[in-house]
Parts: sequence; C-alpha cells; structure tokens
Amino acid sequence: MDGFQQQATDTEIDETGAWLSIGDLMSGLLMIFALLLVLALLQLTEAAEKDKESRIMIIKDLRDALNSQGINAKVDPQTGDVSILDSVLFDNNQSQLKPEGIAFLESFVPVYSKVIFSKKNISDQVQYIVVEGHTSSAGQWDYNMSLSLNRADSVSRSISELDFSAKSEFQSRLLVSGRGESEAETKFDNSADRKVIFRFQFKSERVLHRFLNEPG
Repeated sequence: MDGFQQQATDTEIDETGAWLSIGDLMSGLLMIFALLLVLALLQLTEAAEKDKESRIMIIKDLRDALNSQGINAKVDPQTGDVSILDSVLFDNNQSQLKPEGIAFLESFVPVYSKVIFSKKNISDQVQYIVVEGHTSSAGQWDYNMSLSLNRADSVSRSISELDFSAKSEFQSRLLVSGRGESEAETKFDNSADRKVIFRFQFKSERVLHRFLNEPG
C-alpha cells in the first residue's frame, strides 16, 4: 500500500514538473514573439518617419519648381498630390487631350519627374507614380468611371510621347487609375471634382498597409 501511494505521488510530481516545463516554454515563446513584434513596429515607425521627411522635401521642391516655371497646378501640402483641373486638359465630357492640355503636360511632366528622380535617396523610396482621373457626381456612375479612366489613360499615352530626364524610370513606376465620382461632392455638381491627380506612393506605405490590414 505504501509503495502504491509513493508511486502515485511520484507520478503527480512528474506530471506537475512536465506542465511547469511546458508553461515555461510557452512563456518564453510569447516573450520572443512580443519582442519581434516590438522590433517590427519600431522598424515601421522609423520607415514612416523617413517617409514623412522625404514627403515634406518632395512637396517643398514641387511647389518651388512649379512656381518658378509658372505652372498652375495645386499641390496638396499634406500628401504631395498634384491636382490638375480637367478644364486645363480636356474639353467638357471629352477624354482626348486638347492642344492646351498637351502643352501643359509638356511643361509639367519634366518638372514633376525631375523633382522625384533628381535625388536618389528619395527616388529609391518611390514605388509608384499614379495618374488618377476623377469626375464630379453629375451624370451616371458607369459613364463617370469610364470617362475618368479614359482621361487618365490619355494623360499616360501623352507622357509616353514626351522626352524628359528619367523617363524610363518614370514610366516603369506609372500606374493609371479611374476613380470616377468616388471622391466627389454628392450634394451638387462641383467643377473642382473634375480633375486628374498625379500621386506618388512610397514602398513602405504598401508594407505598412499590409501589416495593419492582414488578418490575424
């Protein structure tokens, strides 16, 4: 009887010790994962700060360069997006660039390209240059979407016919997008919503977006 009780006690001690070992292992693993997560967040934060500094530099250089050349284009002070009203580029409800629109791109695109690609530490961070077409909310949704995309495509094709520095790099990162009336004023027809936007996107922006939006 005493031997049986001793064996049972030894078994309980062994099982308890085993559970303690597994618990210690899991705690250690959780600590490692927590440290890795903190390191990843720190790296993302550093990348975001670097992007912010680069964006500020690009915005300043863009505004200075456009002003010095007398080019009338609106630069968003926060994002660096450059908005060009459709009246500058197109006739009403048309997607073919008018002569004045082609002349504007001939002046604007070389300046825009030079600002982005003249400094390697900045150009290396730029993954995409997006040409976005936008419309107002007037008219049918499908018509507006098609018009915005066709206008952005016309701008892209016009760029391919221009001669400017860093053209190959510019085109290799160029994306064309039609946003239609997705960002337009819905209560009334706002002419300022009809525009083409040039937008640059940093490589780390996509990494941060995936990190924040991936499930789990």
